[in-house]
Amino acid sequence: MITNQQSHQSYDGIDMAILSHLQADSTITNAELAKHIGLSPSACLGRTKRLKEAGIIKQFVAIVDEQKIGLEVLTFVFVSLDPHNRETTEAFLESIRAIPSIMECHNISGVHDFLLKIIAPSISAYRNFVIDTLIEVPGVGKIETSVILSSEKLSYQLPLSESRLWKGADQTPR
Repeated sequence: MITNQQSHQSYDGIDMAILSHLQADSTITNAELAKHIGLSPSACLGRTKRLKEAGIIKQFVAIVDEQKIGLEVLTFVFVSLDPHNRETTEAFLESIRAIPSIMECHNISGVHDFLLKIIAPSISAYRNFVIDTLIEVPGVGKIETSVILSSEKLSYQLPLSESRLWKGADQTPR
């Protein structure tokens, strides 16, 4: 049994199997999941609820094909803040969190401060978004855009078998 250092709760191979199955198909019924795992439905449901309550399972979502609904332009945008201080950073983050077109925001090391993943229906719509919205966000000093030409690999499944969560904090990954 492995202990998660943040929540101090124990997780084992059964929990990992539940997470692996749910990552592959979160629409699986509890009865089907229990059968795959080798648990009773009530025990399986209890473990799944515990994983959700502990924050290990953040949410269940449908992954939508963005191209099929007309969102054809995906960009990664590097943002540098100006000035560099806590107040600017907090104002920037508050604004960014409220903009639906910004799918991800990561604080990064290096030349830039943040990396954003932004989606738009077209290049002209993205251009208008930058001019009308992004450069108006408090603290945005400089932006640099990379347009995604094609995505060769997309995965929403974490490599649980390689995670230190399951190997123990005192062991090195293989």
